[in-house]
Amino acid sequence: MDSQPKLNAREIAARVRDEIAAGTFGPGDRLPGARAYAKKLGVALMTVQNAYAQLQEEGLVEGRTGSGTYVRDPAPGEQAPREAAQRLTQLQAEVARVSTELAGLVERVKQLEAVVGPAKEEPGA
Repeated sequence: MDSQPKLNAREIAARVRDEIAAGTFGPGDRLPGARAYAKKLGVALMTVQNAYAQLQEEGLVEGRTGSGTYVRDPAPGEQAPREAAQRLTQLQAEVARVSTELAGLVERVKQLEAVVGPAKEEPGA
């Protein structure tokens, strides 16, 4: 029995985004077919389709009816998919870092409130 949890669309999109950022897939390259990729990952076809749709919303890929999903070829002056994917990955890491710090601050506020009691609202606030 497979003990590995199945990937969700967000995780698959992150995996493909990382491959674009690393240069595994470049402008004009075709991504793996959704059916074959879903089978390889052991997930539903819809999960891969949702991941590809997320990447399309991010402007990294484009779907071509009857042909597949391809890494976008940037227009002149437009950021290349590789750089965009790298930037998205950096932003996600920064959001995760800030979220962790915020959770730590929330915990500290709870600890302080336990010691001094909850803050009272100012009149007229």
